[in-house]
Amino acid sequence: MHRPRPTTDGRRRLSPLRDFIATESAGAVLIAVAAVVALLWANSPWSASYDSFWSSRIAFEVAGHTLDLDLRHWVNDGLMTVFFLVVGLEIKRELTDGHLANRRAAMLPIAGAFGGMLMPACLYLAVAGGSAPRGWAVPVATDIALAVGVLAVAGPLLAPSLRAFLLGLAIVDDIGAIVIIAAFYSSGVRWAWLLVALAGVARVVRRVALQLTWVYVAIGIVVWFALHEAGVHATLAGVAMGLLAPTEPHLAPEYVDVEELTDLTSIEAARSSVLIARRSVSEVEWLQHVLHPWTSYLIVPVFALANAGITLSLDGIGDAATSRVAWGVLLGLLLGKPIGVLAAVAISTRLGLAEAPAGASRRQLLGVAVAAGIGFTVALFITELAFVDEVLLEQAKLAVFAASVLAAVVAAVTLRRSPSPAVPA
Repeated sequence: MHRPRPTTDGRRRLSPLRDFIATESAGAVLIAVAAVVALLWANSPWSASYDSFWSSRIAFEVAGHTLDLDLRHWVNDGLMTVFFLVVGLEIKRELTDGHLANRRAAMLPIAGAFGGMLMPACLYLAVAGGSAPRGWAVPVATDIALAVGVLAVAGPLLAPSLRAFLLGLAIVDDIGAIVIIAAFYSSGVRWAWLLVALAGVARVVRRVALQLTWVYVAIGIVVWFALHEAGVHATLAGVAMGLLAPTEPHLAPEYVDVEELTDLTSIEAARSSVLIARRSVSEVEWLQHVLHPWTSYLIVPVFALANAGITLSLDGIGDAATSRVAWGVLLGLLLGKPIGVLAAVAISTRLGLAEAPAGASRRQLLGVAVAAGIGFTVALFITELAFVDEVLLEQAKLAVFAASVLAAVVAAVTLRRSPSPAVPA
């Protein structure tokens, strides 16, 4: 469960934002390590084993329908569904009881995210739209874990309001990426299977499935399989299940008997305490508590290991240096993101639609805007969907790497040199 902190009236208050950021920061280290391992593996004397391993095929037959995918696609389409489930849960929490619940507070990250998606897409299309327009969405995404990890470099110098701003921006950015994947990177829709998926979603809406976790999981698997067969990207099943999870606990906290909750005098009493604690927490909080460490510490690093293994050679780097696709992605992330974010923030605050982050200097805001250009995880995910040509795929991945590394370094240096002290929370 999220770590509680004491309040002045003696009660304990949950701190989901702090715990979310802490988990993402720690997970960023594992993502970086996995990416480096993938690069070393793909460029080592055993490079052939990298492709052969991730190309290994695993097949399942369900009711006469065969699902035959290679290991990389099981990671990208299967495991990453859990990642998108956590994204959906965090979006739901932020919209109902977080920084996006208050309209005025939400306007700044919404504006920043919109500008941070529009400008990179426009830059990409201006550079590479004539040769590979399907890649326009690659530079629109922000990697929450790595961006938050870079903010940790600033330590106490960073205004706390900027951490919330970046998290809100990244969440709205994720919403945009989800819509883009559904609208532009799904194949021809087969409506019969889509109706099956909608029936599973309707079951969750009625909340019948949420009385038992295994039923919720079973319905999620059915929705995933139906979306895959329908031609809609299957990871959207995770988003749908996350957004539909209820935010109200089965047992209202005010009805919890503290003495009964802390009674550990017998096995039966301890089991009763666990049940009471479980039912006094919403499905959103509980599922996020259980799944977020798995996605941050295992699933996303495995995704990086499976997708970051590009072959580095002088010829390949030379080809990328003259590739419109590579330059479109690089400029989109490295320049388009910060320019779009800063322009949108300036316009929204100038018009009085939002307030600038409290206690933040211009230098700090610049550093956060540059950090938004770290697109690694979702950018690589969209790259796999956007390009069929292996050469363009490798060039786009290389550009994502280069842009993310450069954005991280520039953001870290900018934030570390910031003289502004932290503002008390």
